[in-house]
Amino acid sequence: MVDSIQQPGFEDILEAAKFLKGKINRTQTDSSETMGKKFGGSVYYKLENLQKTGSFKIRGALFKISKLSSEEKRAGVIAVSAGNHAQGVALASRISGINCKIVMPKYTTPAKISAVERYGALIDLYGSDYAEARDHALRLATEEGRTFIEGFNDASIIAGQGTIGLEIMEDIPDADLIIVPVGGGGLISGIALAAKTINPKVTVIGVQSENYDSVMASFEAGNIVEHVSGETIADGIAIRRPGNITFSVIQKYVDRIISVSDETIALALYHLLEHNKILVEPAGSAGLAAILGGKLDISGKKAVVVLSGGNINLLLLSKIIYKSLEHESRLIRIGFKIPDRPGTLYRIASAISEAGGNIYHAEVDNLDETTPIGFQSITFTVNVRGSKHAAELLEKVKSVGYHFEVFQ
Repeated sequence: MVDSIQQPGFEDILEAAKFLKGKINRTQTDSSETMGKKFGGSVYYKLENLQKTGSFKIRGALFKISKLSSEEKRAGVIAVSAGNHAQGVALASRISGINCKIVMPKYTTPAKISAVERYGALIDLYGSDYAEARDHALRLATEEGRTFIEGFNDASIIAGQGTIGLEIMEDIPDADLIIVPVGGGGLISGIALAAKTINPKVTVIGVQSENYDSVMASFEAGNIVEHVSGETIADGIAIRRPGNITFSVIQKYVDRIISVSDETIALALYHLLEHNKILVEPAGSAGLAAILGGKLDISGKKAVVVLSGGNINLLLLSKIIYKSLEHESRLIRIGFKIPDRPGTLYRIASAISEAGGNIYHAEVDNLDETTPIGFQSITFTVNVRGSKHAAELLEKVKSVGYHFEVFQ
């Protein structure tokens, strides 16, 4: 069964905070001197990537389940998710001692399925996408008498997420900006309601992927619209449309919604990892991406950036690191077509080494149809210190006498 719709209030957030105390991590809010100096303001990170299950979702799920009747708890719950909501509901159910079933699309990665299974939930793989999986979950909820736990469009879910807003205002009471990743709107709804009730002057800004920006489009249109223009690496906020409850709260309490590119999201993730030793998932870095991408001016202001989760696919992380190093001119790819005779590769590798470059990868492709007979095609991926060092290294390689090109 699906719960009837009701609006959350500030008193619900206070109730959620009282209930959740001692049951979840009270995550810290850390300052970033590097970002503050770079952009002329004060930057703080709300570290929900360090929350139980690796994201904020446990807050809303645990509070929502606490509101169920004894009969509903006996019947169990069901949710649909390929990510953080699944883990949040699964752990909340285990803590509450109730039966839980999670419907996940068939494309869900094995790592995410295993994470949910570790919390003791039953897994039902169904459908080619989220919409099909959701329809199936709703059918099962009716057939099995389970309570369907919404991912965002629910008053108790919003209230649970709103406890983050209370904590932010406790830690940084004079914050000027709170920057929040936005998917369906549950997180920003709760945070905005809490923060604005405490301090109406604080500005709350939501950030979406530019390929999944339905909340921004709805915010600008004044009514709910679906707006998807492509794929995104930020699957945690890849929601086709906001809920009617979340959107009404957003309209009342949120000041602005902006969008950022996947490239900027990746750079923000890389920045957090390299400079702050903080690992987040792409959705979790969206708020910082807005600052790094020049979408927000924080000069002279105190800005709190919510890092909503840290559950990232490690293969994706490796690609992001690689691409970010390329973007910063710290990895360059140099392609050669060289005579196929002894000593040639040695001379090129020696030149790279003498110039201070570290060969990260080398690939020989003698089947390339553009390679002349008697020659080899080889590409070196080289780690350098930056664009100046790259230029010096290329001059050294040029002195060896073989033609090459630099791949972008």
